[in-house]
Amino acid sequence: MTTSPSPNPIAMQSTGGLSERRVINYTARYMGIPFEAVTLDALTPDASTRKYYRVADVARPAQTCIISLYPAPFAPQDNSYLDVTRLFEQAALPVPKVIDVAGEEGIILQEDLGDTSLAKWLAEANDHAADEMLNRAIELIARIQAVTPLAYDMNSVSSRLAFDEDKLAWELNYFFAHYFGSYRQQVLSEEEAAAIKRDLQTIAAELAARPRVLTHRDYHAMNLMVDARGELRVIDHQDARMGPATYDLVPLLVERRLQPADESWVEAKQDYFQQMRVRHGLPVIDSEELRFEFHLMTIQRQLKATGTFSYQSAVVGRYEVYEKYIAPAVATVLRAMGKPGMKEYPALRAALENANRTTATER
Repeated sequence: MTTSPSPNPIAMQSTGGLSERRVINYTARYMGIPFEAVTLDALTPDASTRKYYRVADVARPAQTCIISLYPAPFAPQDNSYLDVTRLFEQAALPVPKVIDVAGEEGIILQEDLGDTSLAKWLAEANDHAADEMLNRAIELIARIQAVTPLAYDMNSVSSRLAFDEDKLAWELNYFFAHYFGSYRQQVLSEEEAAAIKRDLQTIAAELAARPRVLTHRDYHAMNLMVDARGELRVIDHQDARMGPATYDLVPLLVERRLQPADESWVEAKQDYFQQMRVRHGLPVIDSEELRFEFHLMTIQRQLKATGTFSYQSAVVGRYEVYEKYIAPAVATVLRAMGKPGMKEYPALRAALENANRTTATER
């Protein structure tokens, strides 16, 4: 992708932060060009500890690469992003090509996929094209799940991590701390807090008992890119691990929506997911079981996302980016709680309903 030259890379070295200096120094050395010939565009990460930069030689501005800058040096053999990238490449899954690794500098140089996320692409596409692209994204979930045996064969880090009860409970406790605490600054009685936490632990235990397959772990439309050829590519896959079959389907279909997804549409996409699992050699899941797990996964995943949105809003201060998703996510959780066969989770439900009523009153 073409990028404009940085206004003054040398000035950036003297007045900018250490991160920019590290990136410029590395790029100049790797490309064999002077510091002043480096173009540098800082890219905004979502909620990551890593920083991303688009770099190029000013003489070849169209030949850009992406630098992922870690906060500290790392050993390449222990880096989860490189590990999962090797796994996905072995399985012919569409991830960015890794061009170079400088672990001592905390840098991974990789292919530039452009700026068009699936979320952006869908917002600009007609209904037919959007539906076809979303189906491709759903098929990619099935393809990732089909890689489960290979992950074990390669001893990938993803095969050694799982959404077990401790991990799921940690995410739900994160939600508890930042939604009720950081964001709402709500004072709960000891009894009420304990009851809510019991409900959260029950959710974690139920999901941890579900059969597991390989999951991307953060499979929403901002972590899928549409490249210059119109191909769908997967990014931010370093946290892949074993989890329930519906784990990646939930964020793709229901997360980061300002209005709830149409339920008949969601069920149709669940059925398509079943078809793609069969196409890629995976067993059929009983339809009622699939829908039950999807609703239970929606509760956990949307609460986890609400915790992230709350933290990013109230602690980091990025209200304009994240706050708008909080109330819709809570509403999605409440809707999922009301589905047939779901447990009551009375304390959690009451707290969320009260929060929604308070939010509506404040507006």
